[in-house]
Formats: sequence, C-alpha cells, structure tokens
Amino acid sequence: MIQRVDMVVVGAGLMGAATAWSAARRGLSVVVLEQFDAGHPNGSSHGSARIVRRAYRDALYTRLSGRAFELWNELEREADRPLLRMLGGIDFGPNRDVASVAAHLAAEGAPHEVLDAAEAARRWPGLRFSGDVVYHPQAGSLDAAAAITAFLDGAQAHGGQVRYLSAVSALRPGADEAQVELSDGTRLRARQVVVAAGAWVGPLLDGLVTLPALRVTQQQIFHFPRLDTSAQPWPSVIHEDELRIYHLAGGRDGGPGDDRKIGDHDAGRPTTAATRDGAVDPAARERIVEYVKRWLPGVDPTPRGEATCLYTSTPTEDFVLDRVGPLVICSPCSGHGAKFAPLIGELVTGLTTGTVQVPDRFQLAAHAVATPGAASL
Repeated sequence: MIQRVDMVVVGAGLMGAATAWSAARRGLSVVVLEQFDAGHPNGSSHGSARIVRRAYRDALYTRLSGRAFELWNELEREADRPLLRMLGGIDFGPNRDVASVAAHLAAEGAPHEVLDAAEAARRWPGLRFSGDVVYHPQAGSLDAAAAITAFLDGAQAHGGQVRYLSAVSALRPGADEAQVELSDGTRLRARQVVVAAGAWVGPLLDGLVTLPALRVTQQQIFHFPRLDTSAQPWPSVIHEDELRIYHLAGGRDGGPGDDRKIGDHDAGRPTTAATRDGAVDPAARERIVEYVKRWLPGVDPTPRGEATCLYTSTPTEDFVLDRVGPLVICSPCSGHGAKFAPLIGELVTGLTTGTVQVPDRFQLAAHAVATPGAASL
C-alpha cells in the first residue's frame, strides 16, 4: 500500500525540520524522511552553537533576518524553551565593509553602534580589533540540535510524521505528484516533495533538476578555552581580513566557561556527502591557532576540541529555493543558513501552496545567470 500525503520532506536537518513545522501547522499532511538516526552528526545541522545575527553587507539578508527572528521567537514560545542566546554580534576587518553593514542595519531600524578599535577592546577585554567595529545586540547563537527537536516536535503535534533510518533511493516526479521510493521498498506519493538534504541534494536530484554548480566542503571548527572562565561571555564575531573568521560562545559543544568556537569560512576541503572522512586538516588547525594568538589574547591558543561538518555552497552563496513540478529544492545554504531556518521553512511552505513569493535571487533561473561571488554575506 502506498501512503499519500500533501508533502514529503527529505532530510530532517534544520531546513527540513523547519519546513515540516511550517507546513504541518498550516494543516498540510507531512512525512519527514531522515536517512540517519535522530541527532546524527553527518550533515550540517548538529551541535549547539550557530551564529544568529542581523548584520550583513547585503540588504536582502539583513531584511530577511528580521522576519527570521520573529519566527524563532514564535518557535521558542511554542516549544516553551530557549533556543537563542542573545549575546550581541561584532563585525570588523578591512574586508568586512563595516560602513555597509551599519547602513543596512540602520535601514532596517536594527539598533547598532560603530566603535573604533580601542573602544571595542576596552569594552570586550580579551579581544583585539582593527579599524572601525560595528556592534549590534540582536545577535548571538542558536542551539541547532534543540531547534531541530522543537521543529519536529511541533510538526508532530500538528499531525506530521517523522521517520528516521529511512533513506530515499529514488524520486519519480509526475505531472501532479511525485513518488518517493525508500531503500526498504516502501513507497509514498506526495503532491510536493521537498528535498532539504544538504550535501545529498545533488545526488538525489541528478537528472531531475538542473541545479547551480554546488560545492560540498568539509569544514573544520575548533574550541579554545577562555583564560578567565568567570568573565562575561563575548558577543559572536565576524572578522574579515586575510581570512574570513567567525567565532562565538561554544555552547554545549565546548567545555566550561563559554569556550570559544572558531572557524574559517573559506577553509573547507572539497568532498562529497558519501566520501567525507571527518579528519581535521592540520594546516587549518595551525592557521586558527595563529589567528587566536594574534587576535584573542583572552583565549588559551591550545585547542580543547575540534570537529568537522559540511557546507553545500552555490557560486554566489545565495540560497536555492525553487519548485520544478512536484519537486521543491530547499537551500543549499552556503554555510550561513542556520539563522534563517524558520523563515526558509515558511518560504518553502508558501512556495508549495502558491501563497508566498520567494526572493528572485533564490530561484533557479537567477542562479543560472548569476555572477560567482556576487553575494555579500
């Protein structure tokens, strides 16, 4: 017997879980399929510390982040638990274009301050800065793992189903619906199939949808202990100089005393979802250790821990949200989508029902003619 539903969501990471939550509470029958078990670390959504922020060099993302925060607050109320830790955010560096970041925040009415490096160092002892620094309070970190649980719990409360250890072996789109075949022989039919499978998006849609050139990389992050474990936690930081560095309070992923989670946005090693090895690149570790010695005097430069995850990036680092018949492509997020998860879920649900216009830049046609590197994150 083939089960028929309004929507099948392939992938139970942040984007798939958010889509299920959005769709189920609007009355759609939803089944979420996840090839791994709950809480797995094999993709891009695990862990307890991801940056959330309003600050972007791009007016579109600055605007969209406002709606995303509204939806995060709605999810927190529904789940009756905190998911965001609002410690503020700092942007600086000669390649960060602080003036544009500040201008976009101002245009959206987001509170912020522009400080010189000396004043920023006085305010946040243990950090070093150069040039102008923009600080905004509507930033901090997201507990990604807890958010997935909250999304899926909410979806199930509205009648949605979640099936773990359910790998998709084939998608067969028709004129009005699509058939989803699982590796165990199970089949489902849905009016819409949302493919929110991160690094697995390309293989699943191969021959079915023409995607932009997607680059899958294995990223590395490192945790460093703070020297003064009793000090107030620092804001999250985006620093663009020779490297594009981000760092934030490490959450449960790190050790005591709000250790620092640090990563280099551009340092990922090309891989595939099937061939990643999970091994940290020693050269990447060395670069981050040298960075810490130079810019974070309040941190012990010996890593306490390290891990890897996957980015699935478009040439412009814009998201992909579009529909081809009964198939919906959700994300890939290019390493900066976590903060937008509930908004992406809302957009995808609106895309399937025809009630929401997705921003032009996220559509496949725009990606087909876009200039690589055009996005300003």
